Amino acid sequence: MKLGFVSLGCPKNLVDGEVMLGMARDAGHEVTADAADAEVIVVNTCAFIDTAKEESINAILEMAQLKRGGSCKRLVVTGCLGERYRDQLKAEIPEIDVVLGTGDVPEIVGALNGVQPRPAAVPFFRSSADAAAGRTSNFELRISDVPRPTYLYGADTPRLLTTPKHYAYVKIAEGCDYTCAFCIIPTLRGAYRSRDEDSIVLEAERLAAGGVRELLLISQDTTFFGIDRGERGALARLLRRLNEIEGLQWIRLLYLYPTTITDDVLDAMADCEKVCKYVDLPLQHASAEVLRRMRRPGNRQAYDKLLARVRARVPGVSLRTTFIVGFPGETEQDVDELLAFVRDTAFDHVGVFTYSHEEDTRAFAMTDDVPASVKAARRDAVMGLQRELVEARLAARVGDRVRVMVDGPSPESDLVLTGRLGSQAPDIDAMVYLDECDPSSFAAGQMVDAVITDARGYDLVVRPEV
Repeated sequence: MKLGFVSLGCPKNLVDGEVMLGMARDAGHEVTADAADAEVIVVNTCAFIDTAKEESINAILEMAQLKRGGSCKRLVVTGCLGERYRDQLKAEIPEIDVVLGTGDVPEIVGALNGVQPRPAAVPFFRSSADAAAGRTSNFELRISDVPRPTYLYGADTPRLLTTPKHYAYVKIAEGCDYTCAFCIIPTLRGAYRSRDEDSIVLEAERLAAGGVRELLLISQDTTFFGIDRGERGALARLLRRLNEIEGLQWIRLLYLYPTTITDDVLDAMADCEKVCKYVDLPLQHASAEVLRRMRRPGNRQAYDKLLARVRARVPGVSLRTTFIVGFPGETEQDVDELLAFVRDTAFDHVGVFTYSHEEDTRAFAMTDDVPASVKAARRDAVMGLQRELVEARLAARVGDRVRVMVDGPSPESDLVLTGRLGSQAPDIDAMVYLDECDPSSFAAGQMVDAVITDARGYDLVVRPEV
């Protein structure tokens, strides 16, 4: 059948989508970019926060219209929203034929043919006596009562890349063992489970042989890699092995965690020429009281020491972080502490989310007492400060020589060529515009030496040295 595929959410969800596409392709289905022409449509959803859920629901409803009035004969919903609201989705949107959760990725081929996955609602026994007697209790099923996913893909799993051909995400682990108060991910994705190191290296070698020049290593906590298997030091060893793969130019780590960044990983980052000197470390806040209620480790003082250690061991490192504002109980004083942290630390990249009050999280029992308008104002204040700081620093870089990876024409115009520095990850960070050159003379994935000629907001303008 002709398969239309819509994938939403984070890169981890994107990899799941690529695996499902690969399985569908190997089963003989034809992928089409025109959903209106598709006979079966898959919507791979996100459910992390309210805005993500809304986007996913809207995408499902849009595809449901094609089923009612187009060539689509079957609609399949996958991903986090499917894991979280299996029964509700089918009840509210009858056009949906099959719902797959995050652990049901291998069942995609059957779903395309209308095969239903495992039962969504598996009741749990309240007591050992009930279990021994074979009795179930009469209570409303919760997300936490459904068995958590255990799926994990490998190097031999089919996969069809949807990123530009010169970079790819590699999921080195799945799930999460942390109990952050605001987060539903451990329930949706299961316990932390690392992939086999050899499997990751084999996948990376195949990607590089296929033209991939940048690997982005991802998981819920990338620096926890191997620890669940009793393999301490595994991430540093993995980086050094990946650094030897011919054809790769950059290896980038995303989603690190404050308590698992060890010196051996930092040393590997400093030693390995292909590993980007780039640390993506979601810290969530700077106020000790807010962090305590979030069930996050550390405080401002601990973070200052951690970041100083990172910068000392990896000279020239770029720091990215994300924060959540508007968490229950957050005060103006807490926000002032966060602003001071941003001002003093000089992060290269900052993202700010407003708190989303999500059921089945620990924070849901708290009162969501910060109004939406106040949350938005606090987000704007942090991002406004960050923009001022970045603009000043980038203006001082005019005249510097840099190395740029070409990404290709700008989405706005084929006449404008874009790229990135090693300090910039795709999609989430700013970009570089290549000026005074013929765009047709450069290929995506090509490395170019250039001089910075201008700074515009978060972005840089460079002149290639050719």
